[in-house]
Amino acid sequence: MNKWIRTLGALSLIWGAFAHIPVVHAEEFLDPEVAFKFSARALDANTLEARWQIADGYYMYRDKFKFEVAGGTLGTPSLPAGKLKEDENFGKVETYRKDVRIALPIQRTPGTTAVTLKATAQGCADAGLCYTPQTTSVSIKLPPLASSAGSVPLPAAPPAASALATSALAGLRSLGGMEMPKILPPDEAFLVAAAMTDAQQVKFEYTLTPDTYLYRDKLAYVVKSPADVKVTRVDTPAGDVKDDPSFGRTEVYHKNFAATVSLSRALAADEKLVLDASWQGCNEAVGICYPPINRDFDLVSTGAAAATAAVVADSPAAPSAAVGESDTSRIERVLKGGSFWAVVATFFGLGLLLALTPCVFPMIPILSGIIAGQGKALTKTTGFLLALAYVLGMAITYALAGVAAALSGTLLSNALQNPWALGIGAAIFVALAFSMFGFFELQLPSFIQSKFSDASNKMKGGNFAGVFVMGVLSAVIVGPCVAPPLAAALAFIAQTGNTTLGGVALFVLALGMGVPLLLVGLSAGALLPRAGGWMNAVKYFFGVMMLAIAIYLISPIIPAWINMLLWAILLIASAVYLHALDPLPAHAHGWARLWKGIGVVLLIGGLAIILGMLAGSRDLLQPLDVFKGGTGGAMAAEQKGLAFEKVRDVAELDSRLAAAKADGKPVMIDFYADWCVSCKEMERFTFSDPKVQARLQNVLLLKADVTANTEADKALLKRFSLFGPPGLIFWNAAGEQSGYKVIGFEKPDKFLASIDSALGK
Repeated sequence: MNKWIRTLGALSLIWGAFAHIPVVHAEEFLDPEVAFKFSARALDANTLEARWQIADGYYMYRDKFKFEVAGGTLGTPSLPAGKLKEDENFGKVETYRKDVRIALPIQRTPGTTAVTLKATAQGCADAGLCYTPQTTSVSIKLPPLASSAGSVPLPAAPPAASALATSALAGLRSLGGMEMPKILPPDEAFLVAAAMTDAQQVKFEYTLTPDTYLYRDKLAYVVKSPADVKVTRVDTPAGDVKDDPSFGRTEVYHKNFAATVSLSRALAADEKLVLDASWQGCNEAVGICYPPINRDFDLVSTGAAAATAAVVADSPAAPSAAVGESDTSRIERVLKGGSFWAVVATFFGLGLLLALTPCVFPMIPILSGIIAGQGKALTKTTGFLLALAYVLGMAITYALAGVAAALSGTLLSNALQNPWALGIGAAIFVALAFSMFGFFELQLPSFIQSKFSDASNKMKGGNFAGVFVMGVLSAVIVGPCVAPPLAAALAFIAQTGNTTLGGVALFVLALGMGVPLLLVGLSAGALLPRAGGWMNAVKYFFGVMMLAIAIYLISPIIPAWINMLLWAILLIASAVYLHALDPLPAHAHGWARLWKGIGVVLLIGGLAIILGMLAGSRDLLQPLDVFKGGTGGAMAAEQKGLAFEKVRDVAELDSRLAAAKADGKPVMIDFYADWCVSCKEMERFTFSDPKVQARLQNVLLLKADVTANTEADKALLKRFSLFGPPGLIFWNAAGEQSGYKVIGFEKPDKFLASIDSALGK
């Protein structure tokens, strides 16, 4: 009995739960086959058409269409532009309503007369139901192949228009004395030219003779060579809507137009491209239609120079009076228009200005630590020569890497900003730190030591070759910055091929950046203690600095909490060394009290970082923000920042730009990398500023994360003649790219001025 009571009680609870669930009757929603009625046919021997008739109150997603075919190879589907929608499942997407037709170019298998098309699509109802992806297969009979590409096809009427054309011709003949209109061969009726606008785009220009038109959905493009390159996107202008006797309601072109074909990767300089293009049109006056036309276009990429030309062509010809000139543009103008010595002097001055930026500042403790290790043998001359060896290593590396970057299209430092390289760099600085602490000495092999004097044997203190190598490593690993002067020099080399002037400019730039380092070396003999306990204390201080640099190097590749823990350990260990926990003698002198005070501050800072980390904060500079209102510092930091949408490749960027242009919305894209110091400064200090956020409120914000430095990342950078992050590119509401770029870190006030220069006030 009790068992039945318990069962009935459970059933009543279940019924009560379901009683509160709104009842949705199945008949309220159409079956997917009815809501999205699918059909397919062959438009011609080389093109299929997939069509969905969409019921009222339903829509389909543009990016959810997939196609497979048995009996041939499909080209890139020609999807019409959709309508933007803020979708609760997929975010901002393009959708179709009422009717959608998709042209599918096909290369049929020899001897095939029919193919099986497998189409997958997905859609939703406005009432809130989203269907699972629907896959349908249909067999399609193909018409006979047209004549070979080598022969000129004769004009032929489409099936539905044959009778119309015949009657029209007969009527024309019956008109006494009237001459038949001249029918041009297809290659004369439609003139087609192709050219590469950059290393990843081809522009087709179509010239139409009077009384002719081309079908928009008959344009198709297939890459024949190289084998690894595919067509990823085709951009065509909107056509005129026509009720065609052959194909029904379709779009056609009556006037000259251009189409842009995007490739899956950027082509190298002098790399050949064979692109098969097809089109079909009619002569409206006579009433005949030509068969589909296929032509192969042999093109050659000109590499970086072409990419640059495309950017210039897409940008305004010259900034208007209201639009300012970016730092990078001004520097490029100096390179192009100034004399050799004017360029040298300008870049030396720019190097001086960069001397205290994040590009150089981490190098000061590195060099100081090496000089400090010289000990009693340190003189002004020795210190200066050590600094000079370090700066020359840095300068030569900047010059060579810069020239190589401009010729190859990517920064050497970009390739080395991976976990292995950063980890090895950090390990080197840890080893140097422990050498400073006196655990061991770092020495070169004896057969190399014998080639140098005894004063230059030891890596830790005076080996000039070793210091030179440290300069090289510092330039590549510690300072992977792309400040405006460096970006301008690289762009100049890429555009002009003048590697001599560009390389000299980069060398002089690095020398200017190294002036503070030379001053450190020159004055080291007077500023640093020469012997005794003071010397050991200074060495220990620079050992701690080496450890700090090691943590700084690996911070982009480790979790935030580990980064916080390492900094806390370093601060607390330093505090203990400074006797923060030891009682002071009754008559302690002033220096002892000062060092203990500094140690206590470091101890408090380290404990605050650990406390905030354990409570969930991931903000190193404000670890205790976690206790404000119960939200973590990391979450608060995210809420303060701008909301960017990520783009992964050129095709995705073009799609977003087209959508923004349709909405009349300006666009800004931010090039970012985890290892980019200036990128993080922009995020923390500039993008978090309320004025900046208010100014960009109506701007579509895109972010290209190029940390992995993939082929897609390189293509994105090359598209805008960038060699690494940070870089910000702008488009106005009309979809026109601004000639103004932001390269490197800018404070909020300056960045606001840059936005006004790029987009107007």
